Amino acid sequence: MCGIAGILGGPRVDRETVVRMTRALAHRGPDHEDVWADRDAGVALGHRRLAIVDLSPAGEQPMHSPAGRYVITANGEIYNHQELRAELSAVGHEVAWRGHSDIETLLAGFGAWGIKPTLERASGMFAFAAWDKQQRTLTLARDRLGEKPLYYGRQRVGGPFLFASELKALLQHPEFEPEVDREALSLLVRYLAVPEPLSIYRGIAKLLPGTMLTVRDGAEPVLDRYWSGAEVAQAGIANPVALDPQVAADELERILDRAVGRQMMADVPLGAFLSGGVDSSSVVAIMQKLSARPVKTFTVGFHEEAFNEARHAKAVAEHLGTDHTELYVSPDNLLDVIPRLPAMYDEPFADSSQIPTYLISALARQHVTVALSGDGGDELFGGYERYRLTAAWWHKIARVPMPLRALAARALTAVPAPAWTRLGETLPGSMRRSRLGEKVHKGASMLCSETPDRLYDFMLALWRDPTAFVIGAPSSTAQPSPVSRELEGMAGVDRMMAQDMLGYLTNDILVKVDRASMAVSLETRVPLLDPEVVEFAWRLPLDLKIRGGVTKWLLRQVLYRHVPRALIERPKMGFGVPLDAWLRGPLREWAEALLDERRLRDEGFFHPHEIRKAWDEQLRGQLNSGRLWTVLMFQSWLQSQAKAAQPAEVVEAPALAS
Repeated sequence: MCGIAGILGGPRVDRETVVRMTRALAHRGPDHEDVWADRDAGVALGHRRLAIVDLSPAGEQPMHSPAGRYVITANGEIYNHQELRAELSAVGHEVAWRGHSDIETLLAGFGAWGIKPTLERASGMFAFAAWDKQQRTLTLARDRLGEKPLYYGRQRVGGPFLFASELKALLQHPEFEPEVDREALSLLVRYLAVPEPLSIYRGIAKLLPGTMLTVRDGAEPVLDRYWSGAEVAQAGIANPVALDPQVAADELERILDRAVGRQMMADVPLGAFLSGGVDSSSVVAIMQKLSARPVKTFTVGFHEEAFNEARHAKAVAEHLGTDHTELYVSPDNLLDVIPRLPAMYDEPFADSSQIPTYLISALARQHVTVALSGDGGDELFGGYERYRLTAAWWHKIARVPMPLRALAARALTAVPAPAWTRLGETLPGSMRRSRLGEKVHKGASMLCSETPDRLYDFMLALWRDPTAFVIGAPSSTAQPSPVSRELEGMAGVDRMMAQDMLGYLTNDILVKVDRASMAVSLETRVPLLDPEVVEFAWRLPLDLKIRGGVTKWLLRQVLYRHVPRALIERPKMGFGVPLDAWLRGPLREWAEALLDERRLRDEGFFHPHEIRKAWDEQLRGQLNSGRLWTVLMFQSWLQSQAKAAQPAEVVEAPALAS
């Protein structure tokens, strides 16, 4: 895992500028740094290395292809690179290999097949920039589902074309202009993260997953898809496997064996995150089956029982026989992470599970350099309860004419939310409801959904209408994600899962894990996103994913071959933190300062009256804390920007108290 940055064109194409850019990424690659530049061509590529495969100098970058045509700076791993080497030899492309680096294999593929055909063959997580000396073109590319980040852009006509793994590197270029994009801000507060292809800065984009970009100095970039998740999903649904459930489970386990086995490739210590849930337990079970020694597993526990999965993870670890490490963190440990979040996440990011994700990464990094995770299982195997809820809601409301639904919605919202909340708090016993007003008003909005897409969008969105409190917010942010337009012909739960795979997974889950782990120089890998797993999952009929109300049914059948059902069967918990209590307690002073009315007015991003109203509701327990967290994360990030423009230091792990 590494950090990359570079420049094409403009007056500041020099090693010194790129060195400043890459040093802002030192946390992504603490083991080696280098820059390659060609002043005549107006291009410079920088690299920071976290050595994982081929620890020798033969694995250092920027790296030249065997024939010298290409120079590459890359982040990530190509898991099937040994197979690619064998394929090159089989078709007569003999290479005098310098070492056993996967990036050396990638370059040899470029020379033999070209860049796009090599990407179509490669299985991995990666982002890279490759300079073609012959064509004088720069090519950027990103892995299929966006596990590794890549930002790029030219902010003005005639200006330099910049790229980097993280925005903090772009801030080091003297011509970079950090202007906040209001549309990106509106989408952040609606969905917790800035969705691709936008970034928080105007003129800078995220390269879409499965995409390559080619650019010449002074010309507009050309985008080209080499893989489409939407097409894979649609093709899988159109050609489902016709297998008995037992045979389907056998095939899934064979595919998982291959995927996990490929991702256990490393020349450094390797382990796994283990929550005790279906996804991480499945990955660890396969790892342990394939390993000759106990797999190192890691869990962070919380003293608040409502948020603690550590005892479940420990039981799974004991059954599998892993070398398990757990750490119970105090509220102070959790709170100590919050000031680090703006620098760690680089652009505002508001999924609060970012905090425990960082802590488990910091714990794992004390023992290993690579950790496998179970992310992706929910999106591929139907794990979210919201799929069932949305389908049930739509089945009910679609039969009611829109005028009647609109009338009911007006009646429900005619009663102010605080009044509904007070009513909910007075209900007896099990009927008592917290934040009833917020839920009733959100339900009223959902009643008016014209399509299942709009209904699911309301299910995902934290704020119903960001235009009410984000100054200058475009109204388009209240519309369903553009991802939905790629999914023509898909419907129901399949469509929701595909939207999550192409949106929520890439924009939230993978960002969360990448930034938290790389902040402590830990490489994370996601075997459930192996292309073979993804393609097989989409060919599975829905009733093998969700059966009798049981989510991830087929994946569970594989897991139960290795772990007793009793250790796994329990309500889904998630990886959260007690934000409600924090914002009314130890974080109140911090939040008050960030939400000060005068400060909000001077900054000019939020309508102060609306934000203060929401803050008051939060303090009274009438608002979902996730809503204010999106605003607070932007405010905290905004406060950090002056510091971010200075040379960056490696983010250190906090002291963790057991």
